[in-house]
Amino acid sequence: MTEATLTSTSASPTARQVWTRTRGIVLAVVILLAAAVAIAAIRSGAQHGRLDPRSADPYGSRATAELLGDRGVSTRVVTTLDEARSAAGADTTLLVAAPDLLTDHQQADLRAATKNSGGRTILIAPDSPSLGTLAPGVTADPAISFRSTLSPSCDLPAARRAGSADTGGIRYSTSAPGADVCYPSDGLPTLLRIPAATGNGDTVVLGAPDILYNNRLDKQGNASLALQLLGSRPHLVWYLPSLSDTSATDAGKKTFLDLLPSGWLWGTLQLFIAAGLAALWRARRLGPLVPERLPVAIRASETVEGRARLYRKANARDRAATALRSTTRTRLAPLIGVSPAQAHAPEALLPALSGRLAGDGQALHALLFGPPPSDDAALISLADQLDALEREVRRS
Repeated sequence: MTEATLTSTSASPTARQVWTRTRGIVLAVVILLAAAVAIAAIRSGAQHGRLDPRSADPYGSRATAELLGDRGVSTRVVTTLDEARSAAGADTTLLVAAPDLLTDHQQADLRAATKNSGGRTILIAPDSPSLGTLAPGVTADPAISFRSTLSPSCDLPAARRAGSADTGGIRYSTSAPGADVCYPSDGLPTLLRIPAATGNGDTVVLGAPDILYNNRLDKQGNASLALQLLGSRPHLVWYLPSLSDTSATDAGKKTFLDLLPSGWLWGTLQLFIAAGLAALWRARRLGPLVPERLPVAIRASETVEGRARLYRKANARDRAATALRSTTRTRLAPLIGVSPAQAHAPEALLPALSGRLAGDGQALHALLFGPPPSDDAALISLADQLDALEREVRRS
């Protein structure tokens, strides 16, 4: 093996080769990032300030708050559970903009603070995660309403005065006594008013937030219904649940597995089962292994060059030197009358080799059984010396 050979078979990739191999991946990542940024920008622009009484965006509720202010109703925005609980009272309407974002612990605390307060609690589009606690006796139907504008069809004064409104969304059923069921869709209401067991308080469950949006307030009887539901008390507290609320992180005595939704647990179990079946399928053996002929003939020189590249890439001079010495000893043994079994034993190989060449046994030991070379130049020198030794033995 010569220095020229090692230089020409270097496995170190150039910068151009690295770019050629990775440019497809880099391009894909750039496209994904650009798409993600574009989607985020579009969605944030459309949904910014959703149900926020301070927002003038289409999906905000500033118009509702200003109309209530003209009627003498004060509006205050809160973002923590403690603020919402402390605001509950007989002269207050508490609007919960996203009940399903509350944890079980938050729902229980909020219900305890409002059920006997004498005020009104309005839940906007609650679903199964929150209904059982915040509105006992109310269940959500899996099928939502396909119609947005519905007729009141009930005796609730606010609904009768407002007329048709955009309440179509989640449909409910209730077993609560004395409940007003309004704006039905296919037999199930989309608005409920459930009176408290004691006092003058009540809970209103609204199946869709459309009547509060700035861009829908002037449609149908939306404004009338919104003002009557939210303006029954002189104070309105608008609760926008926030992920920064420290009460949301209170998991109580629950473990990490308890906090995971059941769907994730079942999905993980199914993945493990699928992985086990795939392993069994790929590992099956129906009979003895059958050797196959290579589709093309590979020259020995290409194999040697490929292995040399791997050794050089890993700086494995010790392995390369061991392979060169072992192969040389194997070829020399039959030439000097040593059995193949003793080819790698210094006490058997070196005396026979010294007798054949009349050389220095110590130099031969260093050449055939010495330490690994310290650098590439020493490895090349070792290869040259082994080649010269083998040629000398064959000529003698």
